[in-house]
Amino acid sequence: MPRTLKEQLPWTQSPIIANAPMGGFAGGALAAAVTAAGGLGQIGAVVDMGELERELTLAQKSLPRSKSNGDTSNNNTISCSSTTLPIGVGLLTFILKLESVLPLLQRFQPSVIWLFAASELNDYTTWTRSLHAALPHSSIWIQVGSASAALTVARGDASDASTQPDALVLQGSDAGGHGFEHSASIVSLVPETLDLLAAHGLSALPVLAAGGIADARGAAAAFALGAAGVVLGTRFLAARETIVPHEAYRDAVLSAKDGSTSTVRSKVFDNVKGPNIWPGEYDGRSLVTRSYTDFVDGVDIGVVRERHADAAKRADAGFADTTDGEAKSSGNGAGRRANVWAGASVGLVNELQDAGDVVREVRKGVDEALKAARARL
Repeated sequence: MPRTLKEQLPWTQSPIIANAPMGGFAGGALAAAVTAAGGLGQIGAVVDMGELERELTLAQKSLPRSKSNGDTSNNNTISCSSTTLPIGVGLLTFILKLESVLPLLQRFQPSVIWLFAASELNDYTTWTRSLHAALPHSSIWIQVGSASAALTVARGDASDASTQPDALVLQGSDAGGHGFEHSASIVSLVPETLDLLAAHGLSALPVLAAGGIADARGAAAAFALGAAGVVLGTRFLAARETIVPHEAYRDAVLSAKDGSTSTVRSKVFDNVKGPNIWPGEYDGRSLVTRSYTDFVDGVDIGVVRERHADAAKRADAGFADTTDGEAKSSGNGAGRRANVWAGASVGLVNELQDAGDVVREVRKGVDEALKAARARL
């Protein structure tokens, strides 16, 4: 039988809240802060194993850990088994080779290894089998964006139980950054997937919800839909511990309103620096940019790339919606042209906070949100 999330993550407080392993954004400081607050902190890996090693080392040094199984209410001490490092590591399987990352994973023994963006769904079977064999104390979580993909991944290889994940992350279409081009919001994705898994005898597999959750109300909704845990991404872009490429990036997130119109999903965002390397099933959600509107208006992608490159040379690295003198003098380089990955919930992200405060605020607010909902019935 699959272990519950609480069995997999014994230091966490209920309800279970995790930060998304956003590559290049979610580093060791964020992971340590979220875990220290009773959640699951995660690091997002891309391709630089040296960078991943530095962030894992930072997280390891930042987490005072106890081998006891005592009270976890102390935010300064993580009470859990010493077998694993109480964080997760997110891997993009379409650009990483297992042999390149495995030595680091074996050295640090993260509690969760989160797999995402396989070129083919069957690739997860190979990764999961190998990771379970090499890291028997780590949980393997796989992110998908449709009910059918969830069933395929959950089954794994029917003849080999080691190919089955320990949890699924169901990412809805409201999510920022990359996800399934064809998906649905968690409002339908989570319950339909749970029904489908139950119909195939897989109801014990824990499921987490991601995409569009930025506060306690969204988290409460996800739990009401049947999720065992929730994942927040865009909300943590406004956490002090999160790595941002430029302060103008965070300013753009904090100032954005009405995510239904200020953000959009498109493959264009993966083409502004050069040819898109992502598998065909994926696109990404960003704030609307001049690169996007130019392309929609019929501007050749080559020209879009040139204008994007010009904007990247500005003091704001192309993330700001205002223009400086250099951008004005170049005309078409003006405006925000660099991608600002953010979800449809961006309008709910309004202040810079410590990551631990975000975790505690959302966790405390879930019960209040559910009580308020019951009062309205």
